Amino acid sequence: MAAKPIEGEQRAFMTGNEVVAWAALAAGADIMYGYPITPQNEIMHYWTRMAPRYDRGFLQTEDEISAGFTTVGGVLAGKRAFTATAGPGNVLMQEAMSMAEMMRLPTVVVVTQRGGPSTATVIYSQQELNLTCFGGNGEGLRIVYSTSSHQDLFNYTIKAFNTAWKYRFPTFVLGDGYQSKMREPVTIYDPATRGIVMEECRPMIGLPGIAGIDREPAHLRNTYNLEDELYDRLSASIKDYQAMLPEVVEWETYAVDDAEFLVIAHGVVSRAARAAVDSLREAGIKAGYFRPITLRPFPEEALQPLAARAQRILVVESAHGQLERQVRASLYGLETPVSGYLRPGMGITPEEIIGAVQQTIRS
Repeated sequence: MAAKPIEGEQRAFMTGNEVVAWAALAAGADIMYGYPITPQNEIMHYWTRMAPRYDRGFLQTEDEISAGFTTVGGVLAGKRAFTATAGPGNVLMQEAMSMAEMMRLPTVVVVTQRGGPSTATVIYSQQELNLTCFGGNGEGLRIVYSTSSHQDLFNYTIKAFNTAWKYRFPTFVLGDGYQSKMREPVTIYDPATRGIVMEECRPMIGLPGIAGIDREPAHLRNTYNLEDELYDRLSASIKDYQAMLPEVVEWETYAVDDAEFLVIAHGVVSRAARAAVDSLREAGIKAGYFRPITLRPFPEEALQPLAARAQRILVVESAHGQLERQVRASLYGLETPVSGYLRPGMGITPEEIIGAVQQTIRS
């Protein structure tokens, strides 16, 4: 048996893409399927360099469509399989992820967002929120974790495998190009040292025995001929999705107890938002911040009472209102004014957020 990739806990200084590869190893991922696209390339590079040491597999496919479907195939075979992509590759994987949504397959995808639409830039954005949460021609029955740091990347990559296999919904770890390339300190660990038990992976095809005699048939479908059949299937999945919400939904708050001005941000932008809140507090402005960790399902029940107490809300994102639309939908009926500081494909600094808050207060 191959040695564990990580013994106990270790401090490291590495890029976000390297963190993802180590996290997948620590989680016991069996195989990665992938196709190169910036800024996720190094996830593949690090994985292929380290995986042979620990008896793990890798397959480079001919494109992202193939990477998505081979990941589906690996999961059907009972493997803890994953892939990673960005931008146009995320678009191409949506057909496979829609299939996984219909068939309730525990796929795991790491998305390192880049600028869009189309090829656009290879650098950074938060423009893949809509695509990742609701891509495909279904109901968006997915789990999407938005990460703000390398520690988040490590923690939620591990968690994604457990969430996917426990609830049987496609699960995504949403990062970005800045995180992929920058280096920062991180604690990497063997999940067992923190009491994390990895969910068992079971094959869904090629089962022993004769179907209908020794066992129930493995009835895996992604196509339905009758409207009633489809409705019944979706209704069951929607019911399961809604039942798991209290166990899955996550968020983070800071300085919200008396906050009159609530700043909402996700991912790496939330780091700037938190720093801005500290400076605003020092200037006598009662600011607080709310960070949704699960973008799907969105933590609307946690946000609503905070928003109701606030006098103003500012949504900050490196996209043109993708998060803001989620926030507005979650707060429908509340009278608290909502505005946005929207910079698609651009980095956002604490100073910019402070300026946006001050301008909102003056307006």
